[in-house]
Amino acid sequence: MRTTAPPAVPPADRPPHRPKHRVLALCVVVLLIAIPAGYLVQSAFVSRDSGENKQREAALSNLHYEWPSKVQRRVYEVPIPKGSSYVAYWESNAWEKSSLHVQFRTSQKNLARFLRDVGTDREALREGEVAISREQAERVGWDLRADGRTYAGVVHEQPEPAPDLRIAVDTTPDKRPRVYVVSTVGF
Repeated sequence: MRTTAPPAVPPADRPPHRPKHRVLALCVVVLLIAIPAGYLVQSAFVSRDSGENKQREAALSNLHYEWPSKVQRRVYEVPIPKGSSYVAYWESNAWEKSSLHVQFRTSQKNLARFLRDVGTDREALREGEVAISREQAERVGWDLRADGRTYAGVVHEQPEPAPDLRIAVDTTPDKRPRVYVVSTVGF
């Protein structure tokens, strides 16, 4: 007897074979492309906001009535004593030189400490001398030649790259003198 082969059945339509490595490939794409791209977009927005804030600050030509940052105080070597009040500052940046204008009120004891910390002392202050130029004072609205006020000043020049400091002290209020400083850094 002869056996006959079963009739050929056409193969059923099977879905295409999708290996598991495609899921793995999708995960790799997400991890290597999508996450860093999202991070870059977020960084761009943060950077843009930061630039706008700095541009807004630079456009201001008036004193900011707050303490300069620690970095500014360190770069310009203006160690404002603790306990000082009415602290204000303005920073000017240019290619060849930058300057920081600072004002504050402090006690006699802290004034002596401030002068010592910048590298000078009370004996260096010259009575009746305003060490800050008219142009520097007018930039921020200081009137350091007003009638009825007494000033003492000193110009503290230092070798580069350290900044030069021009200090004027309004000694009219005896207990809490007003201190005006212009620190200039050359490049």
